[in-house]
Parts: sequence; C-alpha cells; structure tokens
Amino acid sequence: MPGTFDNSLINQVQQANDIVDVIGEHIALTKKGMEMAGLCPFHDDHRPSMYVNSVKQIFKCFACGAGGSVFTFVQMRENLTFPQAIERLAERAGIKIAYSGQRIADRKKTNATDIDPNKLAKVNAWTAKYFQENLADEQKGKQARDYIAERQITLESVKKWQIGLAVSQNDLIKTAKAKNAATDLLIKAGLVTAQNHDRFVNRLMFPIADVTGRVIGFGGRTLDAADAKYINSPTTPLFDKSNSLYGLDQARHQIVSSGVAVVVEGYTDCIMAHQFGCSNVVATLGTSFTAGHGRILRRYAKKVVLIFDNDIAGVEAANRAMDVCLSQRIDIELASVPEGKDPCDFLLAEGKERFEELLNDAVDVFNFKWSRLTERFGSDRTLVDSKAAIEEFLQTIATAIWSGNLSAIDRGLIVNRLSRIIGLDAKEINAELCKRIARVARTAGYNTKNQKVQNADLGEGLFAIAQREVLEVLLNKPNLFELVKQKITVEVFDVPILRQTAAILFGLLNAAGPGADVSLTSVLAEAESVEVSSLIVELSQAGEEKGNFQYRLTGALDVMQRYQLQRKKSELRPIDDQTQFLRRVCENIGKQNPHNVGMV
Repeated sequence: MPGTFDNSLINQVQQANDIVDVIGEHIALTKKGMEMAGLCPFHDDHRPSMYVNSVKQIFKCFACGAGGSVFTFVQMRENLTFPQAIERLAERAGIKIAYSGQRIADRKKTNATDIDPNKLAKVNAWTAKYFQENLADEQKGKQARDYIAERQITLESVKKWQIGLAVSQNDLIKTAKAKNAATDLLIKAGLVTAQNHDRFVNRLMFPIADVTGRVIGFGGRTLDAADAKYINSPTTPLFDKSNSLYGLDQARHQIVSSGVAVVVEGYTDCIMAHQFGCSNVVATLGTSFTAGHGRILRRYAKKVVLIFDNDIAGVEAANRAMDVCLSQRIDIELASVPEGKDPCDFLLAEGKERFEELLNDAVDVFNFKWSRLTERFGSDRTLVDSKAAIEEFLQTIATAIWSGNLSAIDRGLIVNRLSRIIGLDAKEINAELCKRIARVARTAGYNTKNQKVQNADLGEGLFAIAQREVLEVLLNKPNLFELVKQKITVEVFDVPILRQTAAILFGLLNAAGPGADVSLTSVLAEAESVEVSSLIVELSQAGEEKGNFQYRLTGALDVMQRYQLQRKKSELRPIDDQTQFLRRVCENIGKQNPHNVGMV
C-alpha cells in the first residue's frame, strides 16, 4: 500500500477484526458446516447465500458474486474507499493510526471532493456527547429532565440511549467554533443548516445509531410549541430514515435469539419497551414502514410484529406495512394497543406481561386482510368501494403467493372463501390471481447485481484461460511460484483485472522468497478494489475445487510461453493467423493432456 498505510498496520488492523465478528454486526450468521452463512446485504437475498470462512478470513456470496476480506466487506457495506475501510476498522479495534505526510495530503484531497463517512460519524459522536452535557447541566437541562421524569424514563435509560438536549439557537455552532471544531462537518452531518443555524433548537435529542453502534443521525422532540413535534437529521452519506431503525443496535441480539422483531413508531415507545425488558423492539423514524426497513429486519428476524395505533391512520399504515413485508418475504403479524394509548403509555399502565400478551394476540396478515375485506365488502358502500376492497385483497394474496408466504392449501381455502363471498367461480379467481402474480413478479423486480461488484471482463480465448489458471494455482500453491517466474512475468497478462491480480500476487511472492507461503488473507489485504478482491476469492475457490495444481500450471505456462513466442515472431501477422495459431496450440494441448479439464 505505497503512499497510504504500511503493511504492518494493515495486518494489525486485519488481525484485530475477525471477519465473522464484523459481518455478524451487520447480518445474522448461522453455522453451515465449517462456515457461517447469512443473507447477503449486497443484493435482495431470500435464502442465505453469503458464506463466511473464519479460517481463511474471507466471505463469498454465491448469488451476486461479492467476496473478499473484512476490508472488502466494510468497503461495500458502508460505501468506503479502501483507506477509509482501514480507518473504520482501526477505530473499531481501538488502534491509533499515525498518518504520514502523504496520507495527510491524500485525506485532504479526498475530503475536498467527498464526504468522509468516518468523519461524519466522529462529529456525530462529539455532538451526541455535547447534547448529553446540556441535559446534565443543572440549569440548561431542567425542563428536559422534568419532561423525562414525567414520561418515567429512568436515568439508566437516559444513559443507555445517550439522550441529550439541544438548547438555544446557534449554541452548537458557537461551541464548535470555540473548540476549533470543523464547522463545515456540522453542515455536512445535517446538524447545522447552510445558513449556519443550528437545526435542532430546544429539543430532547435521541441519537440514532446503526447496527454497529455508530451515531449516524439524530431525532429531536420539541420542548416548546414548535410546529414540528419531531424532526430528524436530513439524509447524509451515513443516514437515511427510510433505511434506518431506531434501537437496532440495542435490539439486534435479542431479535436474532428470539427470531422476532417488534416494530413501534416512536422513540419513547422503543425506549420504554427496553426499559421493561422487551429488548427485541425497534422503531421507525417518523416514516411509514419501508422496503428498506423490511430488508434490514429480514437479515435478523424470522417474524415481524408491528404495533400500530388503533385509529384510521394507524390501520392504514399497518395495512401498507404488511404489503411491504409480504413483498420482502417476511412473516408479519399485527398487534394494536387500545385506542388513545401508545405502547409507552400501555407499558406504564399495564406492565410487561400485558404487553407480551398483546404481542401474542397479534393477528397474521391474512386474518387482518380478510377481516378488512369482509368489513368493507359487507358494509353499505358503493360498488366502487367494494371493487377496491376486492382488488386490494387479491393483490395481497398474489404478493403472498409470489413471495412463498402462502401454501397451496391455504391458497385453496382462501380462494374458496372468496368465491362464496363475491359469487365468482374459484377457477376465475385463480385465473385472476395468476395474472396478478405475473405482474408482481415484473414490478417487484430488483437489480440483483451488486452495486459495487460488476462482472469483470476476464477476457476470451485460450490465452485468457491460461492466465486465470496460473493465478488459480498460485493462490492455492504459492510454493510453485519458482516455476512460474522462470517462464513469465506480470507483463504477459493482457487482461487488465488479471494483470492487477498478478501484480499483487507476484509482488508478495517475490518479497516472501523461495518456498515461502503467502496466505489468501495477505493477498486480499493488498487488493484495494472490491472487484479485484471478489475475483481473488473466486479464483482461489475455483482453483481449490479443480486441484491437480502442477499439471494444470504446466499446461497454462506452456500456452502462455507459446503465445509470447508467436507474438514476438509475428507482430505484423494478421490477427486471423494468430487466432489460427492459438487454435492449433489448444488442439495440441488437448491431445497431450486429455484429462486437463481446467484448460479445455
């Protein structure tokens, strides 16, 4: 890593961050044989397709192709550069980084054009501490502390959730300037407006953390007569309320353990649930339940229980949330608190046992939808209303069938019941459902290709295959490098991504010396690009599966040497002649090595 970080630091950071622990902070992992498996966060995964190998310290998704080291995962998961991923993991492990002059220059150059998420996280952490100091201040925090006491939030909960206080206008930015803090970062983090005014004024502040515990944004509840009761941080490179859940960092372990995630609407609802020992509860951030929320929870929970307000708005919000969960292949149930109360009030009035009873009495999506249909269809409404009710119900059933949430038996029972109500033959209803299922499949399509890992161009023809073969062998049997370097150099590789990989591998093997073992982990530590990291893992696994290393290597080197020789002799020869030559080489190798399946 010339000009960035030295190898000793990279190795130190890598060794201090076990890949299973790091990935386990983002997705639920279960043991599958000798490896761990989980839902891949880099595509819309519905069955565990990401495998994590604790021995090799690598991950690989067999659906979208993402793979690499712990650095690669953090790069992709948090949209960081390779140096930023090193910094992020160093911070996680408590490793101090001493920056060189070149690295300082690199950071300044990067920060001039890009917003460094690590820096935003640090400014958020600093601000969260500042808000907590305001709340603890004898004079500044009295009103807020009185409100907290009124809501019966304990001091232990205040500390656990890092609750704080934003005071008078521009107090934050004045404090930052007095401490020589970078005020431009406050703007980038959404804490200060472009006009240099504090965004949060006289509000009780709830820091919002990601699953790893980093503060990514804030929610603020007004303590005066402000128009907006709650406001959140704006969207930043760290924070998007449609893809964030309050309390996930506190609830993740219990959600994985129980298999159930309980979703409420408000910050205090979530805090009070945890205060009463119901620690698998999270909250949306003043927004409807989104597909982003569904994708997050699907990684940890087998079932979602949504608690909604028992009013018209609450019922409609719950109805939309169920459709979202069905489309995300999530088992969802709904529970409601008595009208006029929220979960926080209910817990304080009725206690933990009654709250758990409420959750146990939750209705599944189909019962809820059926009750909704019969109520709307049976009421004295217009034909248009009745038609809309049937349309909505059919759409739900079609989505459930497409997502695999409805068995054939349940489908038959529902269709027969619906037939009796609306007077249509079951065959007609099934025909309509088939049309809708096809429509759901089309409209619910998503880009399963990883946003960070594109399909690399690995070249075509025998010469490109030979290049891959050499790399596959060396990644598994580095002690064969002495044979390789006697015959070829990195410059022979003409496929760009294969040349990059060869440069990393050859460089490490040359530095290690004859017979030295170079681990896959050390190779991946040198790969800055996620595409190269994924390719290295792919080549390593492909080589391991094929085996027969020396035999394959001899054949591949023979092809590459012959190609080099032909290219030197006939640089001016028409391309058709070169193609014909390669074809003859291929035929010869096939005759000489009929069992060399890796080469033909």
